[in-house]
Amino acid sequence: MLSAPCCDDRRMCVCPGPRRIGIPVRTSSLPLFSDAMPAPTQLFFPLIRNCELSRIYGTACYCHHKHLCCSPTYIPQNRLRYTPHPAYATFCRPRENWWQYTQGRRYASTPQKFYLTPPQVNSILKANEYSFKVPEFDGKNVSSILGFDSNQLPANAPIEDRRSAATCLQTRGMLLGVFDGHAGCACSQAVSERLFYYIAVSLLPHETLLEIENAVESGRALLPILQWHKHPNDYFSKEASKLYFNSLRTYWQELIDLNTGESADIDVKEALINAFKRLDNDISLEAQVGDPNSFLNYLVLRVAFSGATACVAHVDGVDLHVANTGDSRAMLGVQEEDGSWSAVTLSNDHNAQNERELERLKLEHPKNEAKSVVKQDRLLGLLMPFRAFGDVKFKWSIDLQKRVIESGPDQLNDNEYTKFIPPNYHTPPYLTAEPEVTYHRLRPQDKFLVLATDGLWETMHRQDVVRIVGEYLTGMHQQQPIAVGGYKVTLGQMHGLLTERRAKMSSVFEDQNAATHLIRHAVGNNEFGAVDHERLSKMLSLPEELARMYRDDITIIVVQFNSHVVGAYQNQEQ
Repeated sequence: MLSAPCCDDRRMCVCPGPRRIGIPVRTSSLPLFSDAMPAPTQLFFPLIRNCELSRIYGTACYCHHKHLCCSPTYIPQNRLRYTPHPAYATFCRPRENWWQYTQGRRYASTPQKFYLTPPQVNSILKANEYSFKVPEFDGKNVSSILGFDSNQLPANAPIEDRRSAATCLQTRGMLLGVFDGHAGCACSQAVSERLFYYIAVSLLPHETLLEIENAVESGRALLPILQWHKHPNDYFSKEASKLYFNSLRTYWQELIDLNTGESADIDVKEALINAFKRLDNDISLEAQVGDPNSFLNYLVLRVAFSGATACVAHVDGVDLHVANTGDSRAMLGVQEEDGSWSAVTLSNDHNAQNERELERLKLEHPKNEAKSVVKQDRLLGLLMPFRAFGDVKFKWSIDLQKRVIESGPDQLNDNEYTKFIPPNYHTPPYLTAEPEVTYHRLRPQDKFLVLATDGLWETMHRQDVVRIVGEYLTGMHQQQPIAVGGYKVTLGQMHGLLTERRAKMSSVFEDQNAATHLIRHAVGNNEFGAVDHERLSKMLSLPEELARMYRDDITIIVVQFNSHVVGAYQNQEQ
């Protein structure tokens, strides 16, 4: 028997609790996955005849609104994203007599050994990987960044995470970010496309803003602002490009009007905060105004009613700024003098485990709401992150919500979630997209930065993340003594671990991408901290109906710093 909750979006779960479902014994000798079967990114569908799994799964629990639901059973209760509310009780419920139905079938008492082959596993893990190396000039890399690796592993279908990376062309530096969507992927998609433009515009001097505006007025070609570094699967919405451009133009026009033209140094922290807040405001305004194009009108409403957290890094020389909204994280990998690795956290989770966030929320609302603004460690008893883009259900007044929904398309008006008003909703807004900005001056011992959505941090401790990446980048993982973490290990088990190490050395552990290497460990690690191919194969073999119940989407960017350049900056200042 497998234990799993009935739904698949931990941020927005409305289900009464976890269900227990069984997997019927296969009477056929055919494997679930053929060795010759290709392994594209959608290799999550076992070849079960007559949709047997879907039928059994459906009898255990069915859900009218899949995008409202939640969480793997292994995650502690205080970390689930969304808690059930009585108003949602009818959205997702067990069918009558489903237990009697399952009793009439025969179930496996031991797992069936139908595993993906190593090439199939690699095909899945590497499907979304991307690497970028900073170009050299005259044989030298003059940037503080050597390059970065990124990757994504979906659990939701479609994946709700997004990622972005771009070089600032009119100013200095590079932008990198991960975005974790909830209640759908519309908001995270929009933020991943738009936020870097807002940041880049916020960093531009007055003269450059005037040049860009004059070029638009005269119909001349615009100065390029960003050079994007994108995987082919990281797409832009062509239909909304004109709408997005008009909103961005309004923003830079306001910056021109506010700026007197006096030359002044740009405050990066202030620019990041303004960009985050302005984009969230534009998302809200576009949804309120609507669009005569029915497709765009529905799109802007989907973006506004879904939500996304964001963790963005701006690296300019030795100046590292991290702007975080929500519960994705930025972690710095530091190599100590003895060669060991330590993790330095550069972001704070905005949730109930953050005492400062709890205090902030309570101070922003009347004292009579002190017990209701955060209930069961969730905003209004519902939402896990306390900061996010979109999520207008936690920002707009009740009257505004009703007016927009009633005048909106039928798809929106017929959606029970959009019409639902959170309990104890008295003094909105309860949610903000304002980021918390952390500054760090890079040192030669700062070797890399990991930006990742919470799908990684739920499965791995920060120190393990930094150690695994550090050892991978330096090639030291083959030289360390094998640690068994206090477990009693037989001679046979130790032999197996040593054999596995030898296999890793011969294949360079199959990974040419640090983010892929980290995902392999996050999904496939055993109790000894080593990748177990059998476990990895099982996790990647789960069909999409089940995958989200046991893990979240994982998105990772690993930025590698150039210690020689960082050291040169340091020497110049001494």
